[in-house]
Amino acid sequence: MSNETQTPAGLASGQKATKIVSSQHLVSERSAELSELEYALIMASNAFNRWMVRCMAAAGAKDMTAIEVSLLHHVNHRERKKKLADICFVLNVEDTHVVTYALKKLVKAGYVKSEKAGKELLFSTTPAGQALCMKYREVRERCLIEVQVESGIPNHAIGEAAQLLRNASGLYDTAARAAASL
Repeated sequence: MSNETQTPAGLASGQKATKIVSSQHLVSERSAELSELEYALIMASNAFNRWMVRCMAAAGAKDMTAIEVSLLHHVNHRERKKKLADICFVLNVEDTHVVTYALKKLVKAGYVKSEKAGKELLFSTTPAGQALCMKYREVRERCLIEVQVESGIPNHAIGEAAQLLRNASGLYDTAARAAASL
C-alpha cells in the first residue's frame, strides 16, 4: 500500500499537500514529486505488464510473459530483421540473457525466426508471429482504445505523458551510470 507524506515546499502557511508515494523514507524535500512519479511508474509498469500478458492471452497465446510480448511486437516492428544488440538497445533492456532466452522461446513457439548473417543472428517474425501481432492489435483496439476514448483522456495528454516518461528514462539512466561509478 502507499504511504502519504506532506511536502512543505511551495505551500502557503498551514497548507498541506498530500503526495502518494510507496516509500516515504525516500521522499526528498527537493522533489517529493519524483517519489510520486516513482510510485506511479511502479503501478503503471505492473498494470501495463499485466495488460500485455492478458491481451496476448485473449489474442490466443496464453503462456507469454510481458518481455516476450514486448519482444514479439518489437521484432515485428516495420518488418525488418533485427540484431540482439539493437533489440536490447531500443527496448532499453540491459540483461541480454533475458532477451536471448525470451527470443528462444518465441522461436520455439513459431512466432519468431532467426538467421545467421556472418557472426550475427538476425530475428524476424514468422507469418504466425505477424498474425498474432495483428490479433493482439484487434484485442487492444476493442479493450484498451475503447476504454481510453470513453475515459476522456485526450491523446495530447497521453503524448505529453509519453514524452515525460522518455525524459525520466534518461534521468534514471544517467543516475544509474553515476551509481555504478560509486
